[in-house]
Amino acid sequence: MPNLIKESVRGIEVLAPEDVLFTNREIFLTTEVDSDTANKLIKQLMILEQLDNTEEITLYINSPGGEVVSGLAVYDYIHLMKAPVRTVCIGTAASMGAILFLAGKKREMLPHTMLMIHDPAYGSGDMAGKKPHELQMYVDKLKQSQENIACIIAERTGKTLEEICEKTRQDSYFNVQEAIDYGLATGVVSCTNANKAFLL
Repeated sequence: MPNLIKESVRGIEVLAPEDVLFTNREIFLTTEVDSDTANKLIKQLMILEQLDNTEEITLYINSPGGEVVSGLAVYDYIHLMKAPVRTVCIGTAASMGAILFLAGKKREMLPHTMLMIHDPAYGSGDMAGKKPHELQMYVDKLKQSQENIACIIAERTGKTLEEICEKTRQDSYFNVQEAIDYGLATGVVSCTNANKAFLL
C-alpha cells in the first residue's frame, strides 16, 4: 500500500495509511484471529485509551474468525475499557470475527456485508492415537468454549441460550437487516455517510 505524502511547516512527511487511520482512532481486523493479531489489537486499544479514554474508537472487521482464546482476550479487554468502541463490519465477520464485532457498543454494518455465527470446532492437532480420556478433554474444552460464546451472543442480542444454541449448531449467516432484527447489529452505515476510506 503506498504511503501518503503530507506537506507541513516542518517540511515533507511520509505517512503510512495505517498511521493516518490510527491517528483518527480507527483500527482494523482483516485477517484470521490468532495470538499475534490479538496482541496487536490489544496494544492499539491500550494506546488509544491512554491518549483519550472518552473519545470513540472504531474497529473495522473483515475476518473469517480464528482462535477462540485469542479472540476472547480481545473481547474481554474491550469490555474493560472506559473508551467506547464502535465495531463496523466491512466484509464478512464470521465465527470469532463475529464475536469481536459483538464487542462494540455500537455495532454497524456496511449495506452488503454479512455476519456468521456457529459453534466452535476443534481446529488443530492430530486426534489419531488419543486415549479416551484425552479425547474427552478436547470435548470438555469445546463444550466450555461453546458455552462462553453462546453466553456472549445471548447477552448482546437479548436472546435465550436455547435460541442461540439452536442457531449456532450450524453456520448461520445474517445480512444487514437480519443481523439488526436478531440483535447482532445496531445499525447500518449508509453509503452517503461512510468513511472516506471506503469511497471510490
